[in-house]
Formats: sequence, C-alpha cells, structure tokens
Amino acid sequence: MRYRFAYIVAMALLVAGPAGAQAPIVIKFSHVAAPDTPKGQAANEFKRLAEERSKGRVKVEVYPNSMLYKDAEELEALQLGAVQMLAPVPGKFGPVGLPEFEAFDLPYLFPDFNALHKVYNGPVGAMMLKKLEPKGIVGLAFWDNGFRVMSANKPLHVPGDMKGLKMRINSSKVNAAIMKSVGAIPQTIAFSEVYQGLQTGVIDGTEGPLSNLYTQKQFEVQKHVTLTYHTISNYVVIANKAFWDKLPPDIRTILEGAMKDATALNDQVAVKDEQAAIAAIKASGKSEVYTPTPAEKQAWVKALTPVQDEMASRVKKETIAAIRQAVVGDAK
Repeated sequence: MRYRFAYIVAMALLVAGPAGAQAPIVIKFSHVAAPDTPKGQAANEFKRLAEERSKGRVKVEVYPNSMLYKDAEELEALQLGAVQMLAPVPGKFGPVGLPEFEAFDLPYLFPDFNALHKVYNGPVGAMMLKKLEPKGIVGLAFWDNGFRVMSANKPLHVPGDMKGLKMRINSSKVNAAIMKSVGAIPQTIAFSEVYQGLQTGVIDGTEGPLSNLYTQKQFEVQKHVTLTYHTISNYVVIANKAFWDKLPPDIRTILEGAMKDATALNDQVAVKDEQAAIAAIKASGKSEVYTPTPAEKQAWVKALTPVQDEMASRVKKETIAAIRQAVVGDAK
C-alpha cells in the first residue's frame, strides 16, 4: 500500500497542470474505457462543452484506456487529488465502505432503461450520490453502458453451461456471487488485461456490456457471446470533493450543465452502440452471438435472481427495497 501511495503521488506531480493566477482550472478526467465507447464519447463531450462554455477558464484533460490508472488504482488516485474526475463502475465503491452501490450489479433487478432512469433521477439516486461525500467524493451523474452479456469459448445457452469456467469479473462482490450461483469461478482482473487473459487462457470467459466487448476486441478471443442481459452496466461520474468545493460558483454551474448534456449524449450512444456492436461482432465471423430462447432466458432468470436476496445483507435490504419500489412505481 505504501508503494502504491508513492506511485500515485509521483503520478500526480508528473501530470500536474500549470500554476499561476491566469492559468486555466485543469481537470484531469481518467477512465479505463476506449474513446469510442459511450463513456469515452461522453467524457470528450464534457471536455468540449466545459472548455467552450467557460471560455477557456477550464481545461479538461481526458485520459482513456487506463493511461494513468488501472481499475484498482483510480479511486485512490481521485481521493488523493491526483485526478479530479473519474467514471468508475458502481462496484468500485464497495471496497471503500459503500457496498450499497453494488445494488446496480444485482441480476434482473432492472427490467429496462426506463426503470433504471427512474432510480437514477429520483430520491434513490440522490440518496446514493450523497453517501459519497464523506469519502471525499462528489457524485455528478450516472451513465448508462447497456445491459451485460456472457461470453466464453463454448456455447452458453443455459446456466449449467457456466459450470467450472473461470470468468472475469470486476471487483463487485455481487458479480462474484452471480458467477458462483451458476458454478463458475470468478476471477477479478483489471479491465485493461482482459483481452490478454482471454487470449492466453488465464480466464475462460467474461461478462460485460457489448460496447466494451467490441471496442476492446474481446470478441476476437471469444467464440460465443450470449445475450443474457443479466444485469445493467453503468458508471458513476465523480469528482474529488475538495477540488469541486473550491471551484468558483459560476464555473461549478457551467460544469454541471456540461455534465447534464454529456450524460444525455452518453445514454443515447449507449443504446445505439449496443445494436452496432451486435452487428459488428456478427459480421466479424469470429464470435457467434446467441439470443436465448424464452425457456432458456427464464432459466437464467431463475438461476440468478436469488442473488438479489443472497446479497441483501451486504448491499443493504433498504437499498434493494427502495430500488424495487421505484421500479414498480415506474411500471404503474
């Protein structure tokens, strides 16, 4: 831990922006996805809008593809002030004492994007973002990234096909429980190392959104993709609280507006990219894209849904109850 702290501090000094009264406010926005993903495009749109609307008073430096920090390092880097903004998956907040964010990883909790947005934009979303502040973090927005799918070098038509497979997951304990519920062996590997892990056989498969599966070229080393849509993939856009609180009020208002518009773009791109990724993967001929039959889909739902209650003590029952209530209210 001591050496990782020293590394992060050294990186902060290396990428530090220019000082001086007339220098622009520099925001380093680090993320692990490719520039052409929904997150990558939205980060670049936020940069464009922030710089344009602030008339040069703000400079946003976007670092995609884990250029600065990998999965395990980026949240600590933000808390130390080495970067000012991130867009991590919700599961990243579990290790810092906020496991309720892992509710977004619960299988088959959100039937569609409308239900998901009801949670984002309502009291539940506001309550969850508020919980970040004691950790030195300001929550700015939720970004969609499509529903998650399973992939491997063997057909995955029913849950039983997962038994014994070494499946890559992010650091979410819920995702680990999902894999264990179908007899798979969860393997936590940095996002930037997934392609090599699949290529070399260190892992047998992975799960995630189609946009990442395509842009990271993971489909090239996976023969089968199954559209389980078992849980949603999303991000929480966050800022270092000390940095954010010190911003001039007018700059903060400009950034909030830029984030709102970047979020709208992200969510539009996420829907389009999912369909484009399916078409491109099919066209490549390197991986079969399989849609479960209604009976197979029901088998996936039956196998994975119990994870909701299994993880209730970790994610917190009241969080799950609030989300379920918001989802049901949306359906009325």
